[in-house]
Amino acid sequence: MANHIGIGIGAGLVSALLFGVLLKATPLAIVLYLVAPLPILIVGLGWSHKAALAAVAAGSLALALVIAPFMGLAFAAYIALPAWWLAYLTLLGRETPSGLEWYPTGRLLGWTAATAALAFIAIAVLSSPNHAAFDTQLRGLARTLVQVRDPAARPTIEARRADAPQAETGESGPDAAPEPDAAPMTGSDEAEVTRSEVADALARVVPAFAANGLTLLLTFYLWASAKIVKISGRLPRPWPDLPSTAMPRATLVTLATAVLMCFAPGFVGVFGVALVGAFSAAFALQGLAAFHDRSRGRPGRGLMLFGMYLILFVTQGVALVALTLFGLADTALDRRRPKDNPAP
Repeated sequence: MANHIGIGIGAGLVSALLFGVLLKATPLAIVLYLVAPLPILIVGLGWSHKAALAAVAAGSLALALVIAPFMGLAFAAYIALPAWWLAYLTLLGRETPSGLEWYPTGRLLGWTAATAALAFIAIAVLSSPNHAAFDTQLRGLARTLVQVRDPAARPTIEARRADAPQAETGESGPDAAPEPDAAPMTGSDEAEVTRSEVADALARVVPAFAANGLTLLLTFYLWASAKIVKISGRLPRPWPDLPSTAMPRATLVTLATAVLMCFAPGFVGVFGVALVGAFSAAFALQGLAAFHDRSRGRPGRGLMLFGMYLILFVTQGVALVALTLFGLADTALDRRRPKDNPAP
């Protein structure tokens, strides 16, 4: 056990180093930051969840002492604790008359989404305990994104006067041409109002996009770390049948509750938006699993799967909306799970 704790401490320090290099703000630093959860997941799956917990403590303490207390808290809330929790759930099992039964992958997928939403709201509260300040930050970020998408800034009156053709005669009075600034200013003001409205709407859904992406990343991290540990021969549980992954119907209740929370003020509403985004990603992954499952044994399965992934790539993820609806229907109808052997 002491050896496991030592390995966990080493993994935590490595993970903290990968997280800390984000301060360099270089492309390589961002890549290293993205793989920061892997050491904790690997040690949690290959050794024990106690070793992963030691990694959480070691990495958080190191960042707090070397860089700043906020960095240690951010690492624990956003990276380390989610990785430990998912590793802990993955290795949960219970004895049944038919043998050891491992934690179902469908429930694990649901917890991955919930963990992503909790991690987002935790880092949001840590960065801005005041919701008004957090909302201001989101709106500023959204306006920056809108400006990047529409970089044409509103021209000033002076610039338009400089660009406008000058009268050759220099006449003035009632016969002179009217100043053409009024009409362009009206159109420019309307465009500015439109950009502001788009930015405000985008700020409202930023938590959903953030939690959606984090759910996809955590799912990938869990799969990749389990593959690495399995190759090393240290994975305690057998490799699950991933296409049969199906979340329980309770996740539909969670999603409905999250939609209602979106209308609440403060961080409760932000958490609701994040939950909706996280579970949207989870249901999209379930839709992907259901497509794999239902296509098994069918002629031309490889071509069908290739076509589906090609559509996902070409549409840059827009087709994930259809997969999300497919996953929702798959959970609601519950037709893939054998009725004589329901999931626990």
